[in-house]
Amino acid sequence: MVSTAPDSQKKHPTLSKLEEELEFLFTRAIEFRKETIYFIVVDRFHDGDANNDAGPNPKLYDPTRTVWTKYWGGDLQGVIDKLDYLQGMGVTAIWLTPLFEQIEEELFELTAMAGYWTKDFKKLNPRLVASGEETSLVKSKNTCFDRLIAELDKRGMKMILDIICNHSSPDAGGKKGQLFDDGVLIADFHNDEKGWYHHYGEVEDWSSQWQVQNEELAGLADFNENNPEYRDYIKSAIKLWIDRGVDALRVDTVKHMPLWFWQEFTSDITNHKPSIFIFGEWIYSGPNDPESIEFVNKSGMSILDYNLAVAIRRGIGYNDGGFYTVQSAFDQDYLYKSVTELVTFLDNHDISRFQSVNGDGDILRLAVNLIMTARGIPCIYYGTEQYLHNDTDGGGEPYNRPMMEKWDTNSIIYKDMKVLSNLRRENPAVALGSHQQRYVSQDIYCYVRRYRDDRCFVGINKAYVPALIAEVSTDFPDGTYTCLLTGRKFNIQNGLLRNLQLEAKDMIVLSYVGEPVKGQTIVMARVNGITTEYGETVAVTGDCPELGNWEIEKAYKLEYINQNEWFGEIPFNESAGEPIAYKYVVLRDNDAPLRENITCRRWIIGYEGTVRWEDDWNK
Repeated sequence: MVSTAPDSQKKHPTLSKLEEELEFLFTRAIEFRKETIYFIVVDRFHDGDANNDAGPNPKLYDPTRTVWTKYWGGDLQGVIDKLDYLQGMGVTAIWLTPLFEQIEEELFELTAMAGYWTKDFKKLNPRLVASGEETSLVKSKNTCFDRLIAELDKRGMKMILDIICNHSSPDAGGKKGQLFDDGVLIADFHNDEKGWYHHYGEVEDWSSQWQVQNEELAGLADFNENNPEYRDYIKSAIKLWIDRGVDALRVDTVKHMPLWFWQEFTSDITNHKPSIFIFGEWIYSGPNDPESIEFVNKSGMSILDYNLAVAIRRGIGYNDGGFYTVQSAFDQDYLYKSVTELVTFLDNHDISRFQSVNGDGDILRLAVNLIMTARGIPCIYYGTEQYLHNDTDGGGEPYNRPMMEKWDTNSIIYKDMKVLSNLRRENPAVALGSHQQRYVSQDIYCYVRRYRDDRCFVGINKAYVPALIAEVSTDFPDGTYTCLLTGRKFNIQNGLLRNLQLEAKDMIVLSYVGEPVKGQTIVMARVNGITTEYGETVAVTGDCPELGNWEIEKAYKLEYINQNEWFGEIPFNESAGEPIAYKYVVLRDNDAPLRENITCRRWIIGYEGTVRWEDDWNK
């Protein structure tokens, strides 16, 4: 299967300069759904260089690691030192808390240890690199960050940069919002002649969209996105990091800035690096917050899937509704475009760890394995594989950020993640396919991941006693299959698993992989907004051989994801490098095909690599 291509595409020897530019624009390495993300609070992961612990202001460092709001010594060298450990667990992408230079002031015993009080977006935080090392990304090409990127590249792993566009720093030491451009002061909240900041005070009414987008979050100096100088600065700064090897962006506090800003930002960043994957943080987003759904569908970026996280924490952690609660979240998938790109998780630095909700390590393992095999891109919070948690005051912030203590490669979660990360790479159904519930009760959940001929069947029993299911559909070809986690064998006949025995707190995973899609160029086509009936199929027709030359019976059929989305990988060989026209059509067994009411869409197919179409059905 051709899934990605390098950002600098190989050029066809006969292409003109203009054609080469078009080739670069339309041939993109864009697939991120096969990744397994590991989220690291850098200061709390591993101290790889004790010489930098005190930092520029030693008062902010706590060597006893008992003051939870101070720095404890983790750094980028510590991340580098543990890359083999992470790779051995199946981690393919690391998300690090922000690496920008932070203010070195204390505010009500709080510090910038998490990385969200930025002083200079074009410099590294000196606490995270070697003492005395050049921190300017403008002046140095050999920083500790560059060494981290090189080590990630050696292992085929990706780097996710955590960024903040909404705010800079609070009023600590009387220096609120002092912002620098590679060491040069360019903005100051208390002397804001050029209007870089909003000056409306803190949010008081959280139901007011205007206040949420224009007033301050916890006293942090709130950027004025209407200022073009600010927009130029923040985009140019982020591009510096991207040019050093960043593969994806996690964007903080996206609900606090207007949609138009994000549309401009994602367009500009994606034009700069077409392969980049971007996802935002909208806390407690989901169908109960319609503006968050609009953001996902119109901003140009994906989002952290709080809707599923809350459902898993409630249903599995608190046992409130059990798997019925989890399934209710999946039942709302149709509201999202590209639901398979939502970033799924159980916990993070903003909410208590899962084990502070439910301390049973076996239940944690089932919850981790659920997001590793369900739709979406799984993100595991650092230390989860070692059952890391602290339950002080319920385990909320800052107690959800303990220091990493163990590196046990025999942990059951560590070993399961390795297996399931490999599965995500090897079986396209897990990364790209639909999520179909086949059996659900309070304690038992069975589902099938399905894409083309590929299948993955998952059965979970979270009860403390064994369970027997008389019959469950799998859609698998007949045969005997071995569970990837337990080694147990299961016989499937007529697509059915009969007398399925699940042990107490047990999980089985079966996999079947068909023939991969092969082509000189692969077009990953997604269309949303089609209402189909049972037995109807969405296909792509067009003026090229790969799409049937407008012959409907030869149109390329897509795969059902949910009632709002169809997706498919279309191989192009004969038409690679050529301009084409296409539109979508609904194939109906007992009626004439239903075509889009639209002038044909047009595209120049890249000569090689991966291309992405993201379309909405036109009635």
